[in-house]
Amino acid sequence: MEQGQVEVRWVAVTPANAAVAEAAAADGVFDERERQQSAAFRRAEDRALYQVAHLALRRLLAERSGRRPEEVVFRRAPCPGCGELHGRPELAQAPGLEFSLSHSGGLALIALAADPIGADVELGGAFAPGAGAEVVTQLHPAERAELAELAERRPDRWTAGALRCWVRKEAYLKGTGMGLGQGVDKDYVGLGPGFDVAPAGGERPPAGWELRAVEVPAGYDAAIALRLPPGLAGESVRVRSAELWVGER
Repeated sequence: MEQGQVEVRWVAVTPANAAVAEAAAADGVFDERERQQSAAFRRAEDRALYQVAHLALRRLLAERSGRRPEEVVFRRAPCPGCGELHGRPELAQAPGLEFSLSHSGGLALIALAADPIGADVELGGAFAPGAGAEVVTQLHPAERAELAELAERRPDRWTAGALRCWVRKEAYLKGTGMGLGQGVDKDYVGLGPGFDVAPAGGERPPAGWELRAVEVPAGYDAAIALRLPPGLAGESVRVRSAELWVGER
């Protein structure tokens, strides 16, 4: 893939997609870790989402690395905090092809890029009035201030603003490889454009990263965070989004 280009695909758990993913699991497409994780789900819908998401990821990576889906091998990059091998997941056979996978409420989101990438998708109800209040108190102080201003000026937009801030935050932390274990109060990502709220205290998102909202079906919100290669400006990043099917339409 070219630097500065991000491919985003989303895939829903339809009956056709779920059936194909279940058949792939029975045919041995998934590795031992994936099989153990799939078996650990108590709810059938959670298992179906996991299988559909991982089959879609394997197919996309196989297509771009010249392998069959069952030949794709994953590994963990070194953690940027401690150096141990529990950082961002990566493809063992194709250096230079980065990916991020997220799923929520029957929808999976996959982002591919040539540079470290993070992606997050969340069901809209995650921040319905009252549901996300506790999470919001854990955000960066400037983000809390922006949401407080939004609640005062446009209370009808608060839920969307909180959700957007959260998907931006998760995407960024996944892109760095630190994940939520670092906490969500240390790095500022803000609400991003579209909410008519100025960054509190003059804060700016992390230098060297481009954060974007991405297109997903109604009822969800999603974002990607791309680490910019040297010399590439954020406005030069191109993001292409499309739906993906693993079964028949």
